[in-house]
Amino acid sequence: MIKLQVTNETGRLRAVVLGIANQNGPAPKAEEAYDPKSLEHILAGTYPVESDMIFETSAFHDVLERYGVKVYRPELIPDLNQIFSRDIGFVVDHYFIKANILPDRAEEWRAIEHIIKQIAPHDLIEAPEEVHIEGGDVILWNEYLFVGTYKGDDYSTLNTARTNMRGVQFLRDMFPNKMVKEFDLIKSMTNPRENALHLDCCFQPVGKDKAIIYPGGFRNPTDYLDIRKLFGGENIFTITADEMYEMYSNIFSISEKVIVSERRFDRLNYWLRDQGFHVEEVPYHEIGKQEGLLRCSTLPLYRD
Repeated sequence: MIKLQVTNETGRLRAVVLGIANQNGPAPKAEEAYDPKSLEHILAGTYPVESDMIFETSAFHDVLERYGVKVYRPELIPDLNQIFSRDIGFVVDHYFIKANILPDRAEEWRAIEHIIKQIAPHDLIEAPEEVHIEGGDVILWNEYLFVGTYKGDDYSTLNTARTNMRGVQFLRDMFPNKMVKEFDLIKSMTNPRENALHLDCCFQPVGKDKAIIYPGGFRNPTDYLDIRKLFGGENIFTITADEMYEMYSNIFSISEKVIVSERRFDRLNYWLRDQGFHVEEVPYHEIGKQEGLLRCSTLPLYRD
């Protein structure tokens, strides 16, 4: 059986599901886009090609294996985008929670069922149908659960609104000993620089006490101020709208000291090294054209 344990974003990683890009299918049509950044690249003819995405996920995989991480992969389903495993489930403490994702993406769950079968049934939780929640919106920080949501009246009309307040309440009910803090995120289906698709697109903790954040991703400015107060202004790396667009906050921690980052993130990578982190740089720019990056591609199962 697979043992589960995740209590924060930076504990030493031991086991993870990493998405795959093989036989990803043709570039989607504009009307099939799930997010504005993908739409932008579909219309521009710059949507990533399969060979580039396979190269990038392979580079990430090599880094994880070099650090002794057990890497699980989805089973191949042809003509299905299976890169972003973070969305379809997530682990909190020793529970695996199956996410209620967009209906068009339901097949992605079937691709990891061979992994799910190795988890003890009493550790597997399936949210009710009315509960919308995706792993990119759930950030663990010890006694805190940070959850991205969208409180606008037009929630049901936005593909980019992925976690509802019922999802927030579900986590509060499931984990009464956690401090669950929700963040109302900026959403757009037309402007990728004004769309925080998930919470990890505009915020992520690193190390023991630091965080990367884009203040403009929050509909309520006090949410950003709450994070700043919690981590301390001197421990926060603030990113710009253009850096949020490039997914600067969607890096991935192997441990409190080791971070995997995109090799083009010069300003961030310099800051991380200046703070004492070891940065493993990988190419992930092409995958980033789908409004997801390193954290989006991973589903951690066990951290020390």
